[in-house]
Amino acid sequence: MKIKSSQLKKLIRESLRTIYEVAKEFACPRATQDLEYNTKKRNEAIKAKHIKYGPLNLSDEKYWNALAKHWNTEVAVAKKSLCGNCAAFDISPQMLECMPGEVDKEGRLGYCWMHDFKCHSARTCYTWAAGGPIDDDKTSDSWNKK
Repeated sequence: MKIKSSQLKKLIRESLRTIYEVAKEFACPRATQDLEYNTKKRNEAIKAKHIKYGPLNLSDEKYWNALAKHWNTEVAVAKKSLCGNCAAFDISPQMLECMPGEVDKEGRLGYCWMHDFKCHSARTCYTWAAGGPIDDDKTSDSWNKK
């Protein structure tokens, strides 16, 4: 049986689309593999008034005071609301395979599904959400599909 060139092209396009959709579920997020992209996304999160990722210096009391004021809470409470316990902070086994490795003694890297960059567990942002971290592959997969 012969197939027309146009039919073959259509079949190949559809097959590639299907392969891409399946493969992207198993791929590491771009920010974990592309330093320039990750840096761009992180810097955007630092500058964005609705995110304000930080503090860049963990002992920056001005940042913690502003965060506590933003959340209408005490500084001690704000300092406990960290990326490391945020609902969007992914440290699942499959995500750790995407990470470059250890960073320092003050914390670890994880992936932020909310803002699409590698973030540090000892930092936070204005969009912090209780309920984390993501530490299992099933939950990580569900965030990946959102």
